[in-house]
Amino acid sequence: MSFGEKIAIKSRREIEQMREIGELTAEILLEIRGCARPGVTTGELDEIGVDALKKRGLKSPFLGYAPGGVVPYPAVLCASVNDEIVHGIPGPRELHDGDIISLDFGAVSINGESRGWHGDTAVTIAIGEVDPEAKRLIETTHDALEKGIERMVPGDRLSDIGFAVQTRAEKDGFGVVRQFVGHGIGREMHEPPQVPNYGRPGRGPRLRAGMVFAIEPMVNIGSEKVRVLEDEWTAVTADGTLSAHFEHTVLITDHGPEVLTRITGSH
Repeated sequence: MSFGEKIAIKSRREIEQMREIGELTAEILLEIRGCARPGVTTGELDEIGVDALKKRGLKSPFLGYAPGGVVPYPAVLCASVNDEIVHGIPGPRELHDGDIISLDFGAVSINGESRGWHGDTAVTIAIGEVDPEAKRLIETTHDALEKGIERMVPGDRLSDIGFAVQTRAEKDGFGVVRQFVGHGIGREMHEPPQVPNYGRPGRGPRLRAGMVFAIEPMVNIGSEKVRVLEDEWTAVTADGTLSAHFEHTVLITDHGPEVLTRITGSH
């Protein structure tokens, strides 16, 4: 991992604009989450996201995204079910009692002075009644996210975030995905730096007020190894075990971390 890239420091006005898009992004994810139940398809959840973006005058940074020459992503939502870790493409798949699903959603403002600012957030939820191990996975992954956020304070090192995430997840015997990482966020969905969910503490640049990162642990019941399907997007656990994913857009302030995508009722 390289620590050479410059990390943007957002101004007071830029932070206000990121607060606005962060809240809107969280609102839409909460709306999608409320519709995830047995019998609903992942494609129907995506359509809820499409309508919610249009209603608020926003657009999706996911739709059409094509880094490194892969096929453009065809939806506004990543809906990853059971052994799907991340980037699950919505479609005709119906949700069933006992499933777990990761809902990963982003939004970008397209009007006025706030044009171009991004929000990014994800949650994993149970569909109906799930087995105790699935429930424990969800709870642990959420807790690992919170442990990582706690280390987002001025003076800590970048790697302290991932170390906190990894320590919490591995305490419960789960595998932390290495292939996908968190990232800086602002006028681009992915800005420097990369923020791994693992690693040794005390490495990398010092954290400073005004930095904004999307922190997103992905945790598997079994091995951390990943396999990407032929659609070039859907990443699944190599051993077929369940995976969970949580994400927040987080601002570092002089008084500690401020979660920009947390609203009442959200994770």
